[in-house]
Amino acid sequence: MTSTHLSKFAEFGRKIICVGRNYSEHAAELGNAIPEKPLLFLKPPSSYLTEGNAIRLPMGCSSLHHEIELGIVIGSKCSQIQPEEAMKCVGGYVLALDMTARDFQEEAKKKGQPWTMAKGFDTSCPVSGFIPKEKIIDPQNLDIWCKVNGVLKQQDSTSKMIFSIPTILSYISMYFTLEVGDVVLTGTPSGVGPVKQGDVVEGGISDVVTMQFMVQK
Repeated sequence: MTSTHLSKFAEFGRKIICVGRNYSEHAAELGNAIPEKPLLFLKPPSSYLTEGNAIRLPMGCSSLHHEIELGIVIGSKCSQIQPEEAMKCVGGYVLALDMTARDFQEEAKKKGQPWTMAKGFDTSCPVSGFIPKEKIIDPQNLDIWCKVNGVLKQQDSTSKMIFSIPTILSYISMYFTLEVGDVVLTGTPSGVGPVKQGDVVEGGISDVVTMQFMVQK
């Protein structure tokens, strides 16, 4: 699969698989225990948002949070792969925001209900342009950051992930076949926080890519 084809992942990708609580400081800031195995949830492809479009506050949400993440774009179909083989499935990378309706999520957690409404609403997955894998030599040693209205809110290294990228991909593939164009979001570092109408959210990966989105009602 060529980089040109993979660059259209937001158009033809069939699923977005997300890893929760993959940075210990983020788990701590929300009062969550560190998981013993990857915590997975899904976003629908309809949640993708590309630059030039606005993040929309979901109806009834009073606490919308930013969560910056490194995304893995799958380049070849794979199922039940071992960690040592997992990177062969990678076609490239993307920077993403896992926008979260935190009030929806807290209510769901209290009731033991799924996070679907909190994580999967339209515009909940803003993404940068596609990054060919050749541009990132070591995805496990990247600086990722997020600013709101020019103020730095999140910054950390992907080296601090609890579960490494090969571990994540192998674990997911034991349950879900990873298909070309699928995206795996690898978790967010600490510093998540609220955004409101009119805010500008920016993100970046080292000197590789930046992106910017406005929040609207």
